[in-house]
Amino acid sequence: MARQKRISLLFSVLGGLIAAFIVMAAHPFGSTRSRTVIERSPGTTAFASNVAGSALSANQIYAKDAHGVVSIRATTAGSERSPFSEESQAATKVDTGSGIVLNSEGLIVTNDHVVSGATTVTVSLDGEEGRTRKATVVGENPSLDLAVLRIDASGLTLNPLKLADSSTAQVGDVTYAIGNPYGLDWTLTTGIVSALNRQIKAPDGSAIDHVLQTDAALNPGNSGGPLIDSTGEVIGINSQIASASSSATGQAGSSGVGFAISSDTVKSYLSHFGVAS
Repeated sequence: MARQKRISLLFSVLGGLIAAFIVMAAHPFGSTRSRTVIERSPGTTAFASNVAGSALSANQIYAKDAHGVVSIRATTAGSERSPFSEESQAATKVDTGSGIVLNSEGLIVTNDHVVSGATTVTVSLDGEEGRTRKATVVGENPSLDLAVLRIDASGLTLNPLKLADSSTAQVGDVTYAIGNPYGLDWTLTTGIVSALNRQIKAPDGSAIDHVLQTDAALNPGNSGGPLIDSTGEVIGINSQIASASSSATGQAGSSGVGFAISSDTVKSYLSHFGVAS
């Protein structure tokens, strides 16, 4: 009788162990599956850490890139008819914009509409009088609204900005714009990539494709300046604003719809000048 009880007890214990094993194997938080999740977690965590580590704060972006953005003043000498006589009188037109330092040799890229037809172009670096130089237009492409300037870089320590691969940009990515809106030099604004692959018209009527749309505030004077990603690299050149409003000067102001020529388009154009991407 005692022997039968011991056998029954043994079978009860074995049955309980088997049932427990079956429950653990079938349960989503069972030990085997839990180990699988734990083994995958480090890779996922490392990826998230790398992304977070590569992103810079707004003030870090400004400290890194502001010295690579220039203020451009393009003066066009001409004449206009006086409203009080039939004689013409001298007239001077001044356009302002921004530009991006490409290399230590003094090459700068900007929008063509900033310098087109100008008789004199001056570039200011860091807003210091001693770092203001005359610039020569060495290349223009009105169909892409891009132009390349050259300054005498002797005695200057320039801070070239890197052109990123704009094809990796995604809607929702953080963006930064540095430029000279309304003559307020080296202004930083922030936003996101609002849309990809927009099309805009160049001043000569040509279509420019693969344009980035952003809601970072852009205003007159931002033209030719950089649209920057979260790592501090340039993904586009700010070029146009969509706005139904006008400022007191008759120029359109930002309405949160701005357009930047993609850095891939810029790099393709700059390849003719031997500028490394």
